[in-house]
Amino acid sequence: MALTPDDVQRLARLARIDIDAGAAREVRAKLDTIFAMINDLLSIDTEGIEPMAHAQDVEMPLRDDVVTEEDRHALFQQGAPSVAAGLYLVPKVLE
Repeated sequence: MALTPDDVQRLARLARIDIDAGAAREVRAKLDTIFAMINDLLSIDTEGIEPMAHAQDVEMPLRDDVVTEEDRHALFQQGAPSVAAGLYLVPKVLE
């Protein structure tokens, strides 16, 4: 996909970026390079290749799910203006 200078100016306007003609030419060259890389990637045959989340086969070590903090919600709620059934009550903001 080849971009015209008008396309670059339009994209810059949509992105709220103010660029002059010289900068637009530089941006166009960079975008053309990016699109060429994308076309190279799209030309690779990936049929039968399973998608993966990481480039290497790694496993994260898991730790035991153990509570390390004491329950202090009652202490925290003492300073709240309004509490009911262990929940903070807030004023209604939408009607």
